[in-house]
Amino acid sequence: MARADNPAIEAAGRLLTSFKRPARLMIAVSGGSDSTGLLVALATLCATGRHPHITLSACSVDHGLRAGSAGEAAAVAALCVRHGVPHVIRRWQGAKPQAGLQAAARAKRYELLCDAAVEMQADAILSAHTRDDQAETVAMRAARAADGIGLSGMADAVLLDGAVWLLRPFLGIDREAIRSFLREKGEGWIDDPSNANPRFERVRIRTRGDAAAVPPTPGERLLLAQRAAGFLFGNVRAEQGLFVLAPAAVETALADPAGWRGLLLLAATAGGRVHVLETRSAGRLRTFLASGTLSRMTAGRVVFDRRRDGLYLYRECREIAPLVLPAGAAGVWDGRFRLANGTRRTIIVSAAGQVAVEGLQGPALRARHAAPCLKFEDGAPVDAGAVDVVPVISPYARFLPRFDLPAAQALAQLAGCPPFASPPNE
Repeated sequence: MARADNPAIEAAGRLLTSFKRPARLMIAVSGGSDSTGLLVALATLCATGRHPHITLSACSVDHGLRAGSAGEAAAVAALCVRHGVPHVIRRWQGAKPQAGLQAAARAKRYELLCDAAVEMQADAILSAHTRDDQAETVAMRAARAADGIGLSGMADAVLLDGAVWLLRPFLGIDREAIRSFLREKGEGWIDDPSNANPRFERVRIRTRGDAAAVPPTPGERLLLAQRAAGFLFGNVRAEQGLFVLAPAAVETALADPAGWRGLLLLAATAGGRVHVLETRSAGRLRTFLASGTLSRMTAGRVVFDRRRDGLYLYRECREIAPLVLPAGAAGVWDGRFRLANGTRRTIIVSAAGQVAVEGLQGPALRARHAAPCLKFEDGAPVDAGAVDVVPVISPYARFLPRFDLPAAQALAQLAGCPPFASPPNE
């Protein structure tokens, strides 16, 4: 067995002891040194019998992007057999994009891992990202960061698709420490040739050895999220399909970085956008709000309607694509609502459009124009209750870092959707 003071063993041990109740953990294993080290360290510790409440499994994703990938997945399967860890392989089927290949592969990998974890009833997915990966991520994001938020790098825990938490127990240790552990154990690993391909940004960052900007610590990011949540709870109300801030709340948002962060997240939620406003659009919004002008401006698919009694935020009724939802199917419309079709017929979800609604006027009426309208293919209306409609917090629907959880919970409560689950080892 490896020395107890080995960083890989120590990190794996901290993870296992953090679970206070029985847990099923699925390790994402590619065959590289990092994920192989994570598998071997966890299997080694579980083999001692000191963690009987932990059940391990593993999953490999074969992206099918190069010759030999299937053989590598098979080699990982053999490694798992040696260590007594059940293993499954998931493959990326279909055509691959010509542009943005790494981003698409990353999204598909998380999708397949999440699906496998649900099938295997895993409480969490374990990923072997290291301190080296963290430094590269921060360096890549530095030039693209808005208000410094993107510099936070990777979180030690991320909720995927609102369903399964992904934990990163090796995020605080170096890759070389993991490789040293594997050499001590007599284990080899697979070197992915794409890790040396300068076509990819991460490889270029690694090759140049760019110094990463110093990001906010997880504690600082958590504090920012907590204060943003406090701003949202104390200053925002939801009514008739829109969000409303009192005049004083606008001034608070302009003066307080946490309030501004909360406002940007609120706008992303109202617009069904994954990302908050980019720097230029955020600057235009700040100028508009600081002017005190009683008028409207649009940014990020959201109308910011400034009136004497406050600021109203609602989805602009433009470029809202319809969603075709077959019988029994579920899907997300406009990044704002998740719908599950409980009928036996196909339905079409589209924006309500320019319709008069008794009792509504001003911002409430304009917000209603962008509300979902459900009809069958023949144009007949769908009975209320036949389709389950739940609001979506688009900035965190796919990836929710642990340190942003307070802000995400505040947005969920305001939007009227179920709260996000906490990490299983908390």
